[in-house]
Amino acid sequence: MSGFASLRLTLSAAFLGALLFSPLAAAQSAAAPAQSVITLGPSGLPLPRFVSLKSGRVNSRVGPGANYSVDWMYMKAGLPMEIIQEFDTWRRVRDADGSEGWINQSLLSGRRTAIVAPWQRGKDAQVNLLNSPEKDARVVAMVEPGVMGTIKSCDGQWCEMTFDGHTGWLAQSLVWGAYPGERVKD
Repeated sequence: MSGFASLRLTLSAAFLGALLFSPLAAAQSAAAPAQSVITLGPSGLPLPRFVSLKSGRVNSRVGPGANYSVDWMYMKAGLPMEIIQEFDTWRRVRDADGSEGWINQSLLSGRRTAIVAPWQRGKDAQVNLLNSPEKDARVVAMVEPGVMGTIKSCDGQWCEMTFDGHTGWLAQSLVWGAYPGERVKD
């Protein structure tokens, strides 16, 4: 690269940097409302999103089609899954342990379930299921990490969930099956 071209690139970069990092630009960007970008998949639904398994026997495949080998078989109906990609009628999903695979959409349900603090599974910990969405509320039941329940609603901070007939509230940050700040209505 010639010396002139190098100088021109340097000056252009300096001008662009001064423009982007000027106090006026900083003030304008700080005043702009925060907007979350929602990515839609080919189905027209948001990606990523949470769903659950319809059946008690669901094959997770290494690719998007029945001709791909089965990598994993899930044996629990209602297990929450996170859809992270779509291809035709196949959905690439991630489970609470981080395992990924492809499942046909016909085996997935929009019914929302969640797992309580799977990152605490196997540790000597319990989570309080509360009678109202307040940290000082009365304890309805004690729930072990890794237990699955059905989401009735989430308000962005708290989720109302049902576990084997016990209904109560958990901090939304303690469930895998609803995004932080997400609102869910059954």
